[in-house]
Amino acid sequence: MEKKFRAGLVQIPVVLGDRQANMESVERWLSEYYRPAEITTALVLPELWDTGYALDIVPKLADRNAAETTEFLGRLAKKYGCWFTGGSVMAEDNGKYYNRALIINPRGELVTFYDKVHIVPFITVEDGVFEHGEKPCVFDMDGITCGSLICYDIRFCELIRKLAVGGAEALFVSAEWPLPRREHWVTLLRARAIENQMYVVACNRCGVTGQEVFGGNSLIVAPDGTVLAQADAEEDIICADLDPDFVRQTRDRIQVFRDRVPSLY
Repeated sequence: MEKKFRAGLVQIPVVLGDRQANMESVERWLSEYYRPAEITTALVLPELWDTGYALDIVPKLADRNAAETTEFLGRLAKKYGCWFTGGSVMAEDNGKYYNRALIINPRGELVTFYDKVHIVPFITVEDGVFEHGEKPCVFDMDGITCGSLICYDIRFCELIRKLAVGGAEALFVSAEWPLPRREHWVTLLRARAIENQMYVVACNRCGVTGQEVFGGNSLIVAPDGTVLAQADAEEDIICADLDPDFVRQTRDRIQVFRDRVPSLY
């Protein structure tokens, strides 16, 4: 039997353009509220938790090869004995800019990263600043096959189905999802969990930047669509213990992967 794991979501506001302040916020929240567990623990931060959408000064702010944020999260991972399985940062790589999620193990090592594939073409001008990622993100977390996505990606069911068909049992999502579309956020995440029979662990930011109010409502969804934990719109840390065996049981009971007809779609 595969061991259970704990998922924790660090739902915090983001100070626009101030990486140091945001690092201090993450460290403070973990210092005050994180309680180490004996089981594998995965923590997820919001999208662009280090800078927010400070897109007008990306060349000045972008973290070269995400080195500073990787070192920071690596130090915290070693200190608390946890994984960081999501939470994207503003990264510069070979003169190009990316919205990049970092996957870091309890030894403080960067296991892999994910560059946001689907860049938002509306509201922000993200599409004119960040490069599109070119590959999905699948990684092994102590024997559990996992995937990572960022915000707008959850509207694209094809990408998530590809992860599930590839064996992913848990999907980690980081986001800056606005309050007016809160119902979309919750509905899409539950749908992605149900249709792919996987855990969905999604952290959204909260707070206000300019005229934009962010929705919070970070949540952890079981493979059958049950919401195991959900925050409201305020700062919070929520967690739940998850059982990979339940993924297999759900997939055995309703065998949607066996019954697919890919030749038609």
